[in-house]
Amino acid sequence: MITLATESSELLHHLLLDLVIKVVIVVAALTVLALGLRTLWHRAGRTNKPPN
Repeated sequence: MITLATESSELLHHLLLDLVIKVVIVVAALTVLALGLRTLWHRAGRTNKPPN
């Protein structure tokens, strides 16, 4: 029989793992968004280089 403490520990482990997975997904999505915006910015010719 599983005790209440063991069930709580398993639940806490599951919730923490779920949180870590969600944080990794958000960080990956933000990285892709930043790279995409950077690519669009450079293709549009809006760089910080001074004109010659």
